[in-house]
Amino acid sequence: MRLAIIAALEKKPADFAAFLRLMEESGFAVKRGRGGVVSFLAPEQDKYTRLQASTLGAGFDPEDIRAVIAGERPLPELPKNAPPPARQVGLIIDIQKRMAKVRGSELSGKGPAYERWAKVYNLKQMAAALQFLQENNLTDYDALAAKTTAAVDRAHALAGELQTTEAALSKVSGLMGAVVDYAKARPVFDGYKAARAAMNELLGGEKLPKMDALKKQRRELADRKKALYAEYRQAQRDMREAVAVKANIDHLLGLTDGRTDKEQTR
Repeated sequence: MRLAIIAALEKKPADFAAFLRLMEESGFAVKRGRGGVVSFLAPEQDKYTRLQASTLGAGFDPEDIRAVIAGERPLPELPKNAPPPARQVGLIIDIQKRMAKVRGSELSGKGPAYERWAKVYNLKQMAAALQFLQENNLTDYDALAAKTTAAVDRAHALAGELQTTEAALSKVSGLMGAVVDYAKARPVFDGYKAARAAMNELLGGEKLPKMDALKKQRRELADRKKALYAEYRQAQRDMREAVAVKANIDHLLGLTDGRTDKEQTR
């Protein structure tokens, strides 16, 4: 919350009301109480936190904020004993700041490397990434990473289940063909032996199933395969979207280390 307040003040709001609007745009709910009391509710937070020095530290009273807006005092400082800031609302704030810079004159004179980056990770992609974060209520980088991992794992799990279902369906179809061949070839000894050998291999020593049971099993497997494919296609779309958003944000925030992203090939 302190980081969000400082980030809002860095944008030089015209007045206290504009400051509160900036806090709302950052993802905080604002509550105004009696006597000018102002409280903020961060995303995923249960209770409001009052804007006052006794709660947030020196420099974070409403009067202090107004003085900063008026240019009468510097930005408040984080308490020395404050814990390391988590990448909560700061993730969205970081993206909004970078987008604002790109909208300005940041592209000029930055060299070919920066221009190549801007061509790939442009405003349209960053806007899509920001929308993805807001729609999925992802104000924490770790939550984004966890969602991406979950999307990749789900797509891979469905791919494995599809492979198993297709193998079972192929086995049942082959067994049905062997049963038909067995019935046709029974009067003929040579044909009977060939069909019997195929059946023994497919059955693995189990009892010969009835054709009605095989037909039912094949129908069920075919229906399962159809449903799995629809679910798998959606999981693939979710995975590609999450991986692309995370990759764009990693590049935007300078978190990549040059290694090839192997999320989708695990």
